[in-house]
Amino acid sequence: MSTRLRRGLPWLATLLLVVVMIAVWEVVVRAMDVSSLILPPPSMIADRLGEMLRESETWHHTLITAMETVFGFAIAVVSGVAVGVLIGKVAWLETTLRPIIVGIQVVPKVALVPLFVIWFGFGMTSKVVVAAILAFFPIMLNVLLGVKSLDQGHRDVMRSLNASRVQTFLNLEVRSVMPYLLAGMETGIVFAIIGAIVGEYLGGSDGLGFMVVTTLNQFDAPGLFGVIVILSVLGLVLYALVYSLKRVLIPWHESVYAQRLDG
Repeated sequence: MSTRLRRGLPWLATLLLVVVMIAVWEVVVRAMDVSSLILPPPSMIADRLGEMLRESETWHHTLITAMETVFGFAIAVVSGVAVGVLIGKVAWLETTLRPIIVGIQVVPKVALVPLFVIWFGFGMTSKVVVAAILAFFPIMLNVLLGVKSLDQGHRDVMRSLNASRVQTFLNLEVRSVMPYLLAGMETGIVFAIIGAIVGEYLGGSDGLGFMVVTTLNQFDAPGLFGVIVILSVLGLVLYALVYSLKRVLIPWHESVYAQRLDG
């Protein structure tokens, strides 16, 4: 089997599986005469999605959600790295703050959305805050784990080579923590999207979350599924962008190097 075929086979299998699922969905719904208000067939969803994509309002709401997600995610990355490194390097601070962090983490964030709306209004700010808070914890915890996972033997090697603190930081600490950071970012971008949508759903007049509420109130089931499709595509694009950072930032890591060998 050629290398190109081996690389493309999983993608072809995924595409084939999706096509089969959609075909079964279409046949079952048509055969059982299921109401379109309950479960519309994929063909009807595709037609409604095409109508929505021709409307400028849909692209406006998509852009709003994307901006809220990216801004919230960026805030989460900066704050998560800063807090994770600080707690990881100061042992007593980790012991002091861990119960507080766990307590905050287990609080249902959905319950806090109305409070954020009161504090920051119905505009973009409250959605960015929700997205940032949801994305913060996986990023911060992964960075903390990365800092705590630094091998003391590696530090001793750098010290034996008379490496300066800057060289140790760049060549050892950053390289060691980066895989953990990127793993947290992969989870964080998903949570950031969820946070933005939940914020729009519970309090807002823009974004795809608002479109979900609108189509639901109008009993527009095909439109609701169309919004879900747009959300899925947006999420996949943002996740793919974050995932692709591995090849740029950690090309030496085993996970990336193994993929490169397979390719």
